[in-house]
Order: sequence, then structure tokens, then C-alpha cells
Amino acid sequence: MRIPTTTIKELREMTGAGILECKNILLEMGGDVGKAADMLKQRGLAVAEKKAQRVTAQGIVEAYIHTGGRIGAMVEINCETDFVARTEDFQQLAHDLAMQVAAMFPQFSSKEDVSEGSDLDFKAVCLLEQAFIKDPTRTVKDLILETIAKVGENIRVARFARFEVGG
Repeated sequence: MRIPTTTIKELREMTGAGILECKNILLEMGGDVGKAADMLKQRGLAVAEKKAQRVTAQGIVEAYIHTGGRIGAMVEINCETDFVARTEDFQQLAHDLAMQVAAMFPQFSSKEDVSEGSDLDFKAVCLLEQAFIKDPTRTVKDLILETIAKVGENIRVARFARFEVGG
């Protein structure tokens, strides 16, 4: 079976996977872009789980100031190498996370940061559990896992802070 270059390009733009990987998965899925994208996502999540224990000593600090200058947020996001920290995908993730913090005011990074026995609504107070403001069908954790799959390195939110005038 021959896969058109335009189909390979479409899948690559959707997933961020390599050209050869896109071509091979399309051949495996009989040219079905939807099934291929789902399979790449599953494989990407498996890769992300394997990378979870890797040290993240590089990264960036991203600031976001909301229109009007009354609300702002800063987030430190770490990865394994400075090369990935300079990529567009990583920098976009950092910007999106800073915007998320400004908009949703999370108090904790993850469920593990909340003391035991707490009856808090994790989806409201934990950054990784919140629905992503740009696409509520995904969580912030999903967004980070997708970026891990794209860039091939472990990524962690190290810390964040939100500021509000008078708050």
C-alpha cells in the first residue's frame, strides 16, 4: 500500500511524530489517519511513563500577565536538556501553563502534594488535574504527556505562583 505524502504530513502535524514513524503507523492502520493518530497517542503515553523517572535539571521560567495587568502568573517548567527547553513546543507548553495558573488559580501541582485525608476537589485545586483552559476535553496532565511524547524528554512543573492586584 502506498501512503500519500500529504497524509503523512497531516498526521505529522497532528501528532508531532517523526515522518518515518507516521508513515509506518499509517501503513499499519491501512491509511486511516484517525486510527493512526490514536495509536501514536497511546505509544506516546507509554513512552512518557517510561521517562517519568528521568532527572529534569533544565528548563525555563515563563511569566504571563493578563490583559489589564491586574493578574499574573509565573511557572517554572523543567526538562532533561537545554536543547528541548529552547524548542517551540516546550516554550508553548510553558506559556499555556502560566496562562492556566493565572486563569484557574491552582493551589497544588498534583494530588500527591495535597495532605492525606483532604476532601478537596482535586480538579479545582490541582494544576495537573484541571481541565485545560484552551481545550476542556483534555487535562493539564494530558497536555504535558502529549508534549513529552513530542519532544522525547521528561517534563515536570517545578513550581508556580499567581499574583493578583489587591489579592
